Parts: sequence; structure tokens; C-alpha cells
Amino acid sequence: MILDQLALALTPYLLFVCLVGTTLGILWGAMPALSTTMAMALLIGLSTGMSQDVAIMFILGVFTGSVFGGTITAVLINIPGTPDAVPTMIEGHPLARRGEGGLALGTAIAASFMGNWIGILLLIAFIPLILKLALQFRSWEMFLLSTWGIAICGTMTSGKRPLKGWISGWIGLMVSFIGLDSIHGVPRYTFGVGILEDGISYVPVLIGLFGLAEILRVLPQRNPAGIPEKVGRVVPPLRTLVKYFRVSLRSGLIGTIIGAIPGAGANVASFLSYDIGRRRASPEERAKWGTGSYEAIVCSEAASNANIGGSMLPTLTLGIPGSAAAAAFLAALELKNVVVGPMFQIENPGLIYFIYFALIIANFLMYGMAIVLVKPCIKLFSLPQALLMPIILLICVLGAYAASLSYFDVYVMLTAGVVGYVLRRFGYPLAPMVLGIILGPLADENLRRALLLFEGRSIWNIIVDHPIGALLLVVVLYTFYDGIFRRR
Repeated sequence: MILDQLALALTPYLLFVCLVGTTLGILWGAMPALSTTMAMALLIGLSTGMSQDVAIMFILGVFTGSVFGGTITAVLINIPGTPDAVPTMIEGHPLARRGEGGLALGTAIAASFMGNWIGILLLIAFIPLILKLALQFRSWEMFLLSTWGIAICGTMTSGKRPLKGWISGWIGLMVSFIGLDSIHGVPRYTFGVGILEDGISYVPVLIGLFGLAEILRVLPQRNPAGIPEKVGRVVPPLRTLVKYFRVSLRSGLIGTIIGAIPGAGANVASFLSYDIGRRRASPEERAKWGTGSYEAIVCSEAASNANIGGSMLPTLTLGIPGSAAAAAFLAALELKNVVVGPMFQIENPGLIYFIYFALIIANFLMYGMAIVLVKPCIKLFSLPQALLMPIILLICVLGAYAASLSYFDVYVMLTAGVVGYVLRRFGYPLAPMVLGIILGPLADENLRRALLLFEGRSIWNIIVDHPIGALLLVVVLYTFYDGIFRRR
């Protein structure tokens, strides 16, 4: 089965599709204000007409390429293409001003390649264990796991104000309850509107929150930036890669662990690894941080790229996206009628191996295309926003419509975009809302089923029969306690 999936992934057409996806991801991520999540959300529409294998290769190519792409403009014009490229911008742009921009980018490319490998290998190593553990999860455990995913996402993405993250997650839960009740078929929150009985798909919501909301935020801004005429050597010497090998391993491990936490995302992994790297650096190396440190670039890039493999762990095994970008990948799988979760490998035999090989191929293609695209495509990354944003708006509309060929989804996307813009202006993170919409049906159905099963039973018997559920309940309560009291 493994050899069959490898042969399928290496077919020329699929390699070409992955190359196109990786190239689009690098170019998209390099353009200022266009995040990885935005790329994933908008390009889902392009994958609707593709077969399952082609769609997976394309989306994972976009995912891998766009995570690195933000580094190019971060280093050369001091504008991070993606939020997780901010630490790289802090260290890389001073190097670019000294004429070492190419070497800074080359170091970032090598660190990204290494980080991707760490994330992929840990994903392959731990997925069988987590799948075996996930089979022990029943209705009560799945409800608690869904609740914890929203709670921890709100805590991780809203800094010192976790209440705002939780409010955003609860809004997503409320949206997910719209439509027919999954157990009794009773309409909820439809207000007599027939089209709402089918519920709200999270694909147009995702496009609106991370596409249209970003357009509304960025379009009024004016921030022209100059591009250095010379970037110098791109491929770093081998001794530099050997020197920072241990740093890459540590940062890749941090990125993978953070990626496995629902909603944390590559930006959290990048900043955390950057901070830990600064604390553990030698005194002479630490003196360079903030003025151009290659070690700092390795810390940031290895962690943000390892986050891809880490975010796939809960996404594929539990159906809980590890990040907003992973939620977009989950949406793409759902459009192909692929249900992820504990039964993923049983219901889709061999597909997990195909995803492994797709990630590995995308990583190799990212490394090659990143080196090729750095110099000749520099001018493309400074397109005027007045030209770029209307084009993206058209992609938003087409992507929302293509998901289910419904004009209603376009209206949902527009509404979600306006709501997302307003919430962001008031400091509410959007990732918990997406997670709430995705996990809402899972939490609702499993809670109600668990309550029916628990009817007439004592609390002690429930705890004894569900030790994993008791542990998860403690974790959920501690997450809320930590967010409310310790942060205060």
C-alpha cells in the first residue's frame, strides 16, 4: 500500500500540480498582507473541480510554499508577507541593508527545509500512536476535546485578553448551531428562512474572515517600500548549515509541538522559538540579535515550517485543526467527502501515506523553487495594493461560490468579512471563531449523545468508566482557570 501511494504521488502530473501549488504559495506568501491562511482559504475554490489526489497535492503545495513565502519580502523590503515572518524581518532586513540579503534568504530557505523535515518525521512517528489513543475517545471525550480546542485557541491567540478569544470562539459555536438539529432534525436559529436549514458552511466563512476582512483592513493603507538592487549570494555555505544544525532541531521540535496545539499557529511557534533561541544563545551571538543574526533567522524559520507537520497531527487524527491554515486543509478534504478523525485510516486506507509523500515532495519543491524565485521575481512582490486587493476580492467571491455553487455562500462570505473586520478592529482574534464553527457540530452532537447515555447514572460511575474524560475535564477547567486568574 505504501509503495502504491508513493508511485501515485510521483506521477508526473501530480508532481506538476504540486509544483504549481508550491510556486503559487511562495508568490502569494511573499506579497505583503497575504497570509498563509488567506492563500489556503481562497485557493480551496480552485480545488473543487480537482480529483482527491490532485487537490491534496495542490493544497499541501500551497501550504508549504506560502509559509516560507512571507520571508522574502520580510528580509528584502522590511514588510512581512505573513505574520510568522516578523522575527525573520527583525533580523533579516538589517542583513539585507548590509548587502547580505541573499545569504539571509538562503539561510531561511535551508532552515525552512530542515524545519519541514522535522515536522513531517514527527508527524509520521506519532500519528499511529495518536490514532490508537483516539479510538478510545467516545462521545463525552470528544465533546470535552472540542471544548478544550476552542478554549486553548482563545487563550493562545488573544495574548493577555483570553476572554476576547473565548467570545470569538463562542460566536463561532453559535453560527455552527444554525440549521437542522443533527439528532432530532429540529430547525434551530433559522427564523423561518428555509435556506438556513442547511446550516452555514465554514468554507465561505473562512474566506470572508481571512480574505475579505484582510482586504478591508489593508486597502486604505499606503506603505511603499524600496527593494535593494543587489541581494548577493543566496545559497549559504555548508559550514553555516552545520553550525546551526542543533538550533534547527530545537526550533523544529518547538514548532511541531506548538502546531499540535489547536489554534496556536505558525506565528506563535515562530515568536516562541525566537525568544527561546535568544535566551539560549551565546553572549557574543546574543549581541547580534535585533541587528542581524543568522541564528535568529534559523530559529524563526525552522519553527514556523515545522508547524505544518505539527498542525496536521490533531487535524488528521482528531478532526481538530491545529491552525487556521490546517482548518482550510480540513475544508478541502471535506469537499472531497474525506472524514478525518479516529477512523481516518480505516475509512480511507492508504490516504495517510499519500499525505506523507505529498508533504515530502512539497518540501523538496519548496526548497528548489524558493532559490529559483528569489532574484527574478523580486519586483512582483511590490505590486500596488490598489491593484492587488481588487483581484483578491474577485478570488474571494469565486472561491465562496465554487464551494457549493451557491450565491447564498457569497452573501455569507461578505457578511463574515464585514464581521471579521469589525472584530479585528476591536482586538478579537478570528482563529477561535473558525475553530468554533468547525468544532460546534462535533461538540453539540457528542454532548447530547453523552447526556442520553449518562441518564440515570451516578457521577462516580461516569468518572470510573471514563478516565480519559475525567482527565480532559480537569484540563478544560484548568485552561479556563489559567486564562481568567493567572493572567489577571
